[in-house]
Amino acid sequence: MTRMRTVDAAVLILEKEGATEAFGLPGAAINPFYSAMRAHGGIRHTLARHVEGASHMADGYTRAADGNIGVCIGTSGPAGTDMITGLYAAQADSVPILCITGQAPVSKLHKEDFQAVGIDAIAKPLTKMAMTVLEPAQVPGAFQQAFQLMRSGRPGPVLIDLPIDVQMAEIEFDIDTYEPLPVAKPAATRAQAAKALDLLTAAERPLIVAGGGIINAGASAQLVELAELLGVPVVPTLMGWGAIADDHPLSAGMVGLQTSHRYGNESLLASDFVIGIGNRWANRHTGGIDTYTKGRTFVHIDIEPTQIGRVFAPDYGIVSDAGAALDAILEVARERAAAAPGTTPLPDYSAWAEECRARKASLQRKTNFDNVPIKPQRVYQEMNRAFGPDTTYVTTIGLSQIAGAQMLHVFGPRKWINAGQAGPLGWTGPAALGVVRGKPGETVVALSGDYDFQFMIEELAVGAQHKLPYIHVVVNNSYLGLIRQSQRGFEMEAHVSLAFDNINSPRDEGSVAHGYGVDHVKVAEGLGCKAIRVEQPDELGAAFDAARDLMAEYRVPVVVEVILERVTNISMGVEIDGVNEFEELAASADDAPTAILSLAKV
Repeated sequence: MTRMRTVDAAVLILEKEGATEAFGLPGAAINPFYSAMRAHGGIRHTLARHVEGASHMADGYTRAADGNIGVCIGTSGPAGTDMITGLYAAQADSVPILCITGQAPVSKLHKEDFQAVGIDAIAKPLTKMAMTVLEPAQVPGAFQQAFQLMRSGRPGPVLIDLPIDVQMAEIEFDIDTYEPLPVAKPAATRAQAAKALDLLTAAERPLIVAGGGIINAGASAQLVELAELLGVPVVPTLMGWGAIADDHPLSAGMVGLQTSHRYGNESLLASDFVIGIGNRWANRHTGGIDTYTKGRTFVHIDIEPTQIGRVFAPDYGIVSDAGAALDAILEVARERAAAAPGTTPLPDYSAWAEECRARKASLQRKTNFDNVPIKPQRVYQEMNRAFGPDTTYVTTIGLSQIAGAQMLHVFGPRKWINAGQAGPLGWTGPAALGVVRGKPGETVVALSGDYDFQFMIEELAVGAQHKLPYIHVVVNNSYLGLIRQSQRGFEMEAHVSLAFDNINSPRDEGSVAHGYGVDHVKVAEGLGCKAIRVEQPDELGAAFDAARDLMAEYRVPVVVEVILERVTNISMGVEIDGVNEFEELAASADDAPTAILSLAKV
């Protein structure tokens, strides 16, 4: 046993648990913890400009890193409350992050001391555990339990609050004999797997809905193997996008009211059976439950027992880790596929799969516009051309995210990083920095509208200081575009315009960007980054190429600001059979997102 401060023990535990990537801001009440990180040297720390930004960086890192857990650190009081939005975003999407906050001395907690706030009570509804540690000897156990909880069952965040006197206290601790606690994850039984497969193979037009639980479980390969073995098309959810590559012959497109494909919705409506694996039946995916479920049998597999039946009652439910369930169903399916002659083989779904591929080839939205100002659809067409299948996209909310999900292509797991349920404005930039930490050397492309970009824009300086290169595409219409579109139902347009004449950025009256307000190029350059403005559609490809070169040369974030037409209505609706298509469908391959039409015919 060795006598040491509690913070030294905590840092050693972080290292042994593999949580060696931290994002945060030091302060008086957390300085002892920082001194321990400095003394031991096993944790890399990225200095954020805002504590909320630090929490989003940790979130982005966890989503990208495939197994490692991001850590965010702040001092007492507002540091913890600033992290609440980050905890919400992580909790909503089942992402484990560890938030560590400093706190006033234990003896001051009930005296309304400076920056003494009950952060554990505030954070509790948004975490798997929120604990203010009052006894020094409990610190190792609190961290040990935190990692067990974050990894067990449905993943999620934890907050540990450390009073400064608890941080400074000495305890006896032996890191050499420390071991992580076992992680509990439910697994489907063989009987359950056989029952699910029986229900699937009894159908004529089955679909697999692949949720984010498959990504969390690292089970994309099993999903693709099962789909190929059965010949059944796959519909990824927004959080499961990339579990099967967009160009796979069995990838049937996304379903929903906003982040969806017309061909995906049509195939779901034509199906007679759906097995959802690791998904929540989120309302933007289902729309009206009666429309979504009518005429279809449902099997639902999820790691969280209370998710089964939460939105609607499935015909059969299984509580299981997505990877374990896929392994079990695969085992039974392989046995049936290899059955002796005379036994019932697996059904042939080739005609159904071809029907889904035909929809994919014919129901593409038009993207090939030459308008000036630029229509957003053209931006995503050019992004598809410029960025290859190894690209990881990061985005959060708004018309930019909705249109991006409708028109971009994703070719692997953890290559679409999206704050799906919470969707906090400003998440994109700091999350992208965390993704760069989690995917060193890979191409990371963030996507924001101008308003999302202006939230937490200061975090660009973090990328410049710490050499975290990525490309940030900002589609600028100087509007709160999604809110403007939703206000159509109220026959109004209220407080959604961001446009003004910027006295510090005078532009010729003939400039496309005249009157668009904030000069994002100057702001980005002032924060130590590189930036390019694009006003003509035929300049987009060259701008993306130049951004890639600048990123490689300077190793900083590169902003590509695209000046859009002020008003564009993006396809969406209130029912999956009633999505409003504001633009015409593509008339040919030349009018549709690059490469996907020919790939759909494979």
